[in-house]
Amino acid sequence: MAGTLAGGRKARDTNYREHGKDFYKRIGSLGGKVSSTGGFASKKVGKDGLTGRERAKLAGAIGGFKSRRGPAKKKEEENAES
Repeated sequence: MAGTLAGGRKARDTNYREHGKDFYKRIGSLGGKVSSTGGFASKKVGKDGLTGRERAKLAGAIGGFKSRRGPAKKKEEENAES
């Protein structure tokens, strides 16, 4: 059952039973506390004068602007021909 939805639920139930209902909350908290890279959620102001969140917003805007996907096209109304 490894890698299936049923297997995941079974693993979750085992974790709850052996480690308590707050297992995922605790391990997520530990990961956030030991993080030292700053990341996009960082409130530290960098050399460019932006926080991590502001920098991520700008990077996403640039990436979206440079998307290779062309402009949006409206679907032709096929029902109008009927």
